[in-house]
Amino acid sequence: MIVDPGSLNRRLRIERPVADDEFDGAGSGSWERVADVWASIQDVLPSRAEKLADGINVSARPARVRMHYRSGLTAAMRFVDGDRVMQIISGPAELGFRDGLEFMVEEYSAGGDGS
Repeated sequence: MIVDPGSLNRRLRIERPVADDEFDGAGSGSWERVADVWASIQDVLPSRAEKLADGINVSARPARVRMHYRSGLTAAMRFVDGDRVMQIISGPAELGFRDGLEFMVEEYSAGGDGS
């Protein structure tokens, strides 16, 4: 079994972007719910995720998300786990013959003490 049902221990919301059609609304689109799914999240070691971007310390939390196969998902969508919002940076990759899907995702947060 490629995707172990017992490992799917997180309830994630999948969202897709909704463009703002107004003339002055460039960049102000919103997100709408596509589905709620059971998935697993495996974080990548944080030491490899820290970098400097334009002189500002940015911490990217890369992770791997696995779930049962579902059609219609694209890299333009995102996953939400509570307060954690993860953009898809790679995938979906099909596991087996429609047994599951795997995505690489990243969550961005400003580095520092958070104050």
